[in-house]
Amino acid sequence: MTQAVTLKPFTPRVFSGVQPTGNLHLGNYLGAIKRFVALQETHECIYCVVDMHAITVAQDPDELTRATREVTAAFIAAGIDPKKQIIFNQSQVAGHAELAWVFNCIARIGWLNRMTQFKEKAGKDRENASLGLYAYPTLMAADILLYRATAVPVGEDQKQHLELTRDIAQKFNFDFADRIRALGLESAEYFPQPEPLIAGPAPRVMSLRDGTKKMSKSDASEYSRLNLTDDADAIATKIRKAKTDPEPLPSEIDGLKGRPEAENLVTIYGALSNRTAEDILREYGGGQFSTFKQALVDLSVASLSPIGDEMRRLVADPASIDAILAEGSARARAIAEPVMREVRAILGFIQS
Repeated sequence: MTQAVTLKPFTPRVFSGVQPTGNLHLGNYLGAIKRFVALQETHECIYCVVDMHAITVAQDPDELTRATREVTAAFIAAGIDPKKQIIFNQSQVAGHAELAWVFNCIARIGWLNRMTQFKEKAGKDRENASLGLYAYPTLMAADILLYRATAVPVGEDQKQHLELTRDIAQKFNFDFADRIRALGLESAEYFPQPEPLIAGPAPRVMSLRDGTKKMSKSDASEYSRLNLTDDADAIATKIRKAKTDPEPLPSEIDGLKGRPEAENLVTIYGALSNRTAEDILREYGGGQFSTFKQALVDLSVASLSPIGDEMRRLVADPASIDAILAEGSARARAIAEPVMREVRAILGFIQS
């Protein structure tokens, strides 16, 4: 005799996560967090600090704690309302790990072998990489599907993982279609096929020192990136020192071809001001970079300094951040636990 459960239709819901790896920078903000703020106006959103993903590579425990609070502070400082949306850290909701194991048994080795990000991160020493790093995509699938999320903001490097999430959802639905119907769901589609959302106004923000490389916290040069906690003086100095070329800023988009540093600075300006590159070049094209850089300094300081100030205020009160994470985790569990009860019933696990 099957255990009775009540399966509900999909609720339109956005899920996204950010790794707590420290030194959040402009690329993280424009590529993801700024978009998160906008999405809360139109969607039910769940934003997760994915600390379990972080430990797929070695972490200093004290630094992981600090970085988890910093990412939480960045969410709030950027404008995400923790009363209206859910902000929590992944490890406080046990369903992520439980569903990830279920998906480890659904996903095929061949699917995971095609994941290019593992090959890039593991490098030549693949035999010494952790099993967690290899299975990272199934945990990501569990993160999303635990809340039966229907949309996910993703960057270029995560599109393949979202496709795997859709494959896993489809295979689970197919493998257990009869069981799902027996438990009362008419369509036998238990998990949704989550759709990708454009991750942010500037999905790829490049280094201020090399326009061909993505902005990264691991770059040895502090002048390669704008950290969200940089003060106004640091922001101004880094932009003024940003690499450019001897030519003036072009007046047309085609003039940016082959000029990655110029293109990057125009992209940053556009993302911060919500203006198109064409509009920016009409205003600043033909002029010297020093004029445009000063305009970018003024815009960046006005946009980022309030976020940095609020982040520093929040991080100075860790108990308040921990309380926000605890409340968000309780709200996340209220969604996740019924899903896991249903998944266990579909699988045939006996439950008390």
